Amino acid sequence: MNKYSFLLILFVAINFFCYSQNIEFQSIALTNIEFKVSIKEPLDSITQASFISDNLTDTVSFFILKSEKEKTVSINKTGNYTLFWNGISTQKNIKVIPAILSILPPLFAILIALLFRQVLFSLLIGIFSGAFFMYDYNPIIAFMRTVDVYIINSLIDKSHMQIIVFTILFGGMVGLISKSGGTQGIANLLLPLAKNRRSGMFTTWLSGLIIFFDDYANTLVVGNLMRPITDKLKISREKLAFIVDATSAPVASIFIISSWIGYEVGLIQDGLKIIGSDLNAYSVFIESILFRFYPIAMLAFIGFSIYLNKDFGPMLTAERFAIKNGINGNHINSNSKDILKSSELMGNEDRAKWFNGIIPILVMVFVAFGGLIFTGIKAVEAEGITNYGIKEIIYYSDSYASLLWASAFACLVAGLLFLSQRIMKLNEVMDAWFVGLRSMFLAVLMLTLAWAIGTVTYDIRTADYIINLVSDSISPHYLPVIVFLVCAVTSFSTGTSWGTMAIMMPLVIGLSHNVSELYGLSADEQYLILIGVISSVLAGCVFGDHCSPISDTTILSSMASSCDHIAHVKTQLPYALLVAVVCMLLGDIPSAFGLSPIISILLIFVALFFLMKFIGKTVDSF
Repeated sequence: MNKYSFLLILFVAINFFCYSQNIEFQSIALTNIEFKVSIKEPLDSITQASFISDNLTDTVSFFILKSEKEKTVSINKTGNYTLFWNGISTQKNIKVIPAILSILPPLFAILIALLFRQVLFSLLIGIFSGAFFMYDYNPIIAFMRTVDVYIINSLIDKSHMQIIVFTILFGGMVGLISKSGGTQGIANLLLPLAKNRRSGMFTTWLSGLIIFFDDYANTLVVGNLMRPITDKLKISREKLAFIVDATSAPVASIFIISSWIGYEVGLIQDGLKIIGSDLNAYSVFIESILFRFYPIAMLAFIGFSIYLNKDFGPMLTAERFAIKNGINGNHINSNSKDILKSSELMGNEDRAKWFNGIIPILVMVFVAFGGLIFTGIKAVEAEGITNYGIKEIIYYSDSYASLLWASAFACLVAGLLFLSQRIMKLNEVMDAWFVGLRSMFLAVLMLTLAWAIGTVTYDIRTADYIINLVSDSISPHYLPVIVFLVCAVTSFSTGTSWGTMAIMMPLVIGLSHNVSELYGLSADEQYLILIGVISSVLAGCVFGDHCSPISDTTILSSMASSCDHIAHVKTQLPYALLVAVVCMLLGDIPSAFGLSPIISILLIFVALFFLMKFIGKTVDSF
C-alpha cells in the first residue's frame, strides 16, 4: 500500500466517523412506536435515508428535509440495522420489544409499593424488570445489569455524588443542632406567646414554620414542646397533632434549605438530563415553589382555622370535647413515649439556646447563596456575557457545589460553636454528627434507586409508549392536575412521599416534554407545563406524607402529640382533602393555562378562608 492509498483510506475513515456521529438513534425500540433519529448538524439539502436490516427483511426509508433536526421512524423487528444516508453508513443493533412491556417497570414499582409498603424493594423490582426486558429476558444477566450498570452508573455521576454528599452533610448538621439543644432553643423563644387557646395554637403553628430544616426534627420538637401547654389550654390532642403534621413535611418541602432539597433537586436534575435539557435543576426547584399549591395552602389553612376559631367534621367534635372535659391522660402507650425520649437526635434540652440552632442554619443559607453568586458570575463571564442580572447568575451557577460548600461549612461552624461553649465534648460532637449522617442513609439509598429507575424508564422508552396512548386524549395543560392526583393517591396508599417522587419524577418529566412537543407548544408553554408537573409531583407527594395513616411523619406526629393515631388521621383527613381539591381547581388547572401562580395562590387563600368561615363552626359556642 503506497502512501496515497493510505491517506485516501484515512480520509474516508475520518469522513465516515465524523458524519456517522452527526446522526444518532437508540438501540431500543418499541413495536409500532416511532422513535427519534437525531441529526446533530442539519443538512443543506433534502436527503433520503434508509434503515436496512442485515437479512434485508425490514427496510424503512425516509427523507431528511433541509435543516431538519430529527425524524421519527418505526421498526418492528430486532436485528442489526445499517442506516444509509449521503453515501455514509452507521450500523447498530436495535432491539425491538413489545410496547406494553415499557410501562411495566414503573407500574411494578407502584403496585408493589402499594401492596407491600416497601419502597426500596419496589424500586429494585422496577429496575430489575426493566433490565430483564432489555437484556433478552435473562434473569441472571438482568440481575447483574441492575447492579453493575444502573445502580453503579447512578453513583459515578459527579452531580449525583455532590447531591449525596450534601444530603448526608445536611443530616450531620441537623444531628449536631438537635443534640446541642439548638432546635429546642428555637422553639423555646415562642413559648411566652402561648397565653390562651388561640395564641397557643398560633405558637404551635409558628414553631412548625420556624423549624423548617427537617420534618422529623420539626415533628418531635414541636409536638413534645407544645403538648403540656396545649393540654393546659384545653386544645385537643387531635388539633395539636394536625398542626404538627401539617407544618412538618409542607414547610420542609418548599423551603430553599432543608433536608428535602438535596433529594428533590437530585430527582429534578436526573429528569432534566433524561430529556436532554441543560436547565439548572436548582433554578427549576426555586421556580417550582410558587406552583406547589398544596403545601403552601395547607400552611395558610392552619392560620385561617386558628384566626377564625372554627373547625368542622371530626375535628370540631374533638375540640369541643377537649374544651368541655379537658385533656385527661395520654392517648398513646408508654412504649411510644419511650421511643420519643430515647430519640438519638434529641438532647441537651436543659442547655437549649436559640442561637445554637439559628447560626449554623444562617451559615448554610449565606454560603449557599454566596456560592451561587460566585459560581454564576464566573460562568457568565466565561460565556462572554456582559449584560447580566441575578436571573442569569442563578441560571449559570453551580448549585451542587454551592450546596456542598454550604453543608460542609454549616457542620464545621456548628461543631466549633458547641465545643467553644462546652455543651458537648469532641467525642459527643462526632457521635451527634455521625447520628445525623446515619439518619440520611435511607434517603441516599432511595435517591440512588430513583436515579436508576429513571434511567431504566428512559432506556425502555416508557414515556414514548405513554405518549402514544394518551396523545389523542389528553391536553398537556391538564398534565399538572393529573400528576398531582396520581401522586397524591400513590403517596397516600404507600405512606411515602420520597418513594413516590422517586418513581414518578423521571416519568412525568419525560411525559411532559414529549406531550408538549407533540402538541406543538411554544418554548415558554413547554417550560410552564414542565414546571407544573414537577411541582405537582412534589406537592402531591406531600399530601400522602401529611395524611396517610402509614406515613412516618403522620405516625411521629401522633406519638409526639400523644394522640390516638387513628383519631389523628380521621380528624385531619377532611381538611387535607378540602385543601387538595381547592388547589387542583384554582391552582393546578388555571396555572397550566397561563394564570400567574401568585394569583392562583391568592384565589386559593380567599376560597379556603371563606369556606372555613361558612362551613366551619365556632369551637367554643355549643
